[in-house]
Amino acid sequence: MKILQKMLLVLLSLLIPLLLLLTSIRLLFNPLFLDLEYGLANFPPDEFGFTTADRLKWGKISLDYLTNTEGSEFLGNLRFKNGEPLYNERELSHMVDVKNLVQAGLKVWYGLLVLFGLMTLLSWRTKQIPQFWRAMSTGGWLTIGLIVAILAAVVIDFDALFAGFHAIFFQGDSWLFYTSDTLIRLFPLKLWSDAFIFMGVFTLVMAVIFALGGNRLAARKQKIG
Repeated sequence: MKILQKMLLVLLSLLIPLLLLLTSIRLLFNPLFLDLEYGLANFPPDEFGFTTADRLKWGKISLDYLTNTEGSEFLGNLRFKNGEPLYNERELSHMVDVKNLVQAGLKVWYGLLVLFGLMTLLSWRTKQIPQFWRAMSTGGWLTIGLIVAILAAVVIDFDALFAGFHAIFFQGDSWLFYTSDTLIRLFPLKLWSDAFIFMGVFTLVMAVIFALGGNRLAARKQKIG
């Protein structure tokens, strides 16, 4: 039983980076992020005519699609005032791929939250709380290393990082669009760059809390015990 517990704690340490990353990504799928981003003074205007109000309207609907249970018609039925579809077929196909990826990520995130809760309960029941907090601390340090690497990549060459990310999760050039396409007009590279930075900074802060707080709590519990 003790060997199994140790293995589970090691696994938990290894999964902490994924848990924190997915938590920060989940926060990004919030309309407030678009409110903040579109309101930035240096956010690039749409050269084809979208106002900030237009971007907020269509952007929030598109964001909602990624986390709801609706089919592609949710976006496919959207029309401009002149009757033209908001998204063309290529854009719709990509949004379906993105939704599938997001939904899979959410399932993993929920699973990790359940695992975290179960491990907390198991550690408490077996009086292994100090070991649990040390595992949290180890996971925090692992996350710090990962995030530092990601943020460095964002600063050095975000375009390469962005292209590499899409090459892993999407086939071929299905994620490439014209600057006149709605997806680019709503979600330009500036938005994605800021999203990566937010994800990195938020995850880094949480990782530091885990790394330092975990050790402190483990030492305190050990002393009390």
